[in-house]
Amino acid sequence: MHTIDMNLVEMTLDVMKYTIDRISNITPEMGAPKKEEELFRIVGETVTPEGIGGENAFQLFRDVLVKATVPIDHPRHLAFVPAAPTRAAIMFDLVTSASSIHGAYWMEGAGGIFCENQAMKWLVSLTGLPEGAFGVFTSGGTAANLSAMVAAREAWRDRDSQNVGKKALMLTSHGAHSSIQAMAKVIDADVVMIDCEEENLTGRELQNAINELEEKDRNRLFAVVATGGTTNAGIIDQLDTIADVCEKENVWFHVDCAYGGGALAAPSVRHLFNGVERADSITIDPHKWLFSPYDCGAVIYKDLELAKNAHSQKGAYLEIFKDEGAQGFNPADYQIQLTRRVRGMPLWFSLAMHGTNKYRQAIETGIELAKKAAKKIEERDNLELVRPPSLSVVLFRRKGWSPEEYKDWTYKNHREGLALVTPTTWKKETVVRFCFINPDTTEEDIDMILDTMD
Repeated sequence: MHTIDMNLVEMTLDVMKYTIDRISNITPEMGAPKKEEELFRIVGETVTPEGIGGENAFQLFRDVLVKATVPIDHPRHLAFVPAAPTRAAIMFDLVTSASSIHGAYWMEGAGGIFCENQAMKWLVSLTGLPEGAFGVFTSGGTAANLSAMVAAREAWRDRDSQNVGKKALMLTSHGAHSSIQAMAKVIDADVVMIDCEEENLTGRELQNAINELEEKDRNRLFAVVATGGTTNAGIIDQLDTIADVCEKENVWFHVDCAYGGGALAAPSVRHLFNGVERADSITIDPHKWLFSPYDCGAVIYKDLELAKNAHSQKGAYLEIFKDEGAQGFNPADYQIQLTRRVRGMPLWFSLAMHGTNKYRQAIETGIELAKKAAKKIEERDNLELVRPPSLSVVLFRRKGWSPEEYKDWTYKNHREGLALVTPTTWKKETVVRFCFINPDTTEEDIDMILDTMD
C-alpha cells in the first residue's frame, strides 16, 4: 500500500484532473441524495479482502457517489449556511493533507502552526479584543463552543473551590444555536433559555433573568452565551449591554459568531457587533463566511491562560513538548482536541494570496445580495417579507402556502437540479429562508428561484 508505482502515479494524475475540473466549474451539478439500498445496488461492496482497485473505486466516486451529494458551493445553494471556499483554499487543502503535518504541538508542526497563527491574528483583529487575546482552529462551531464552555466552567471552579463538583448553569436565548444546549449536556451543565420580547437578547432581559434565579442557581451561574448572527435569521444580540451585565455579575461572556463572524470584516455592519470586543471567548467558523473548506472553526479567548488551564493535557509521552527545545505555540493546549490537522492552513494561504480587502468585498457581496433579494420579494404580489434582511439571511413567505406546499416546492427544485432552498419556522409559521454566502450567486439566480413560486 505504501509503495510508489505506475498505478499510483496514474491515479495521482486522475485525482489532479478531477480536482482541476471541479475547481474550475463555477456551476457544478446540483446532486441529490439516493437511498442507501439504491447506491448499494449501483456500486456494490467496495471494501473487500482483495480490494477493487483504485481506478474502479475512483470511477465509482466520480460517476455515481459524488452525484449523490449536494455541492455546498453551488451558487443556488441557499439553504442552511452554505459555503463557498476559494479556489486557492481548496487547492491548499490538498497541500495540507499531502504535507502530513500534526497540528497539536509546535515541536512537530511549527511551520504549519505558524501559518495558522498568521490567519488567526487577522481573525482576532476583527473582534477588537485587547492585546494578548488569541485563539485556535477547531473542527467547527460545535467544538469551538464546547472548548469555550469548558474553559469558562474551569475558570469558575478555580475562582471558588466551593464550585468544584457543583453542577454549573449557563444562560442563553432561544435564538442560540442548537450546539449550545447540546454541548451543555456534554459537560453536564444546566441551561436556562431566556425569552426575548423583541428578536434579540438584551442586557435588560439578561439582568432580569439573573435576578429571577434562586440563590442556589445564581451561585451555579458560570457563563452567558450571546449570539452574533443567529443561524435562522441572522439576528445579533445586543452585545454591548450584555457585556455590561456580565462584567457587573462577574460571569463569563461567550459570543457565538459561528455564522455571523465573517461579517466582522464588513464595514457596513461592523457596528452591529459593538460589545464583542468585551467577550471572554468568541466562536467563528471560517468554513462558513470566510471561504475556507470544511472543516474549519475557530475559538478565540481574551485570556489564553484560562483556556490552557482547562485544556492542557498531561501524559508521560507528552512531557517532551514542554521542554525548552520544543517551545512554541501548542494548539492542543487551548481546545478539546489533541490530535488535529492544521485546518487553518487553507484559510492562511487564501488570505496570503488574495489579501484581506478581497475578503471584505466578498462578504459585503453576501449582504448586498440579501438586500437585493428582499427588494425583489417586495416587488412580487405573491411574496412577502417576514422581517427585514439581517446580515445575509432573508426570511419571506409565499402567500397562501401551507407547510406541505413549501416542502413540495423545495423537493421539486432540488429534484430538477435548479436550487436547494429549504423552509424554516419563524414564530411558529413555515416560511422560506435564503442565506447568501457565495459571491458567485447572481441576481438572475435569485429571479430564477423566485419565478418557481408563481
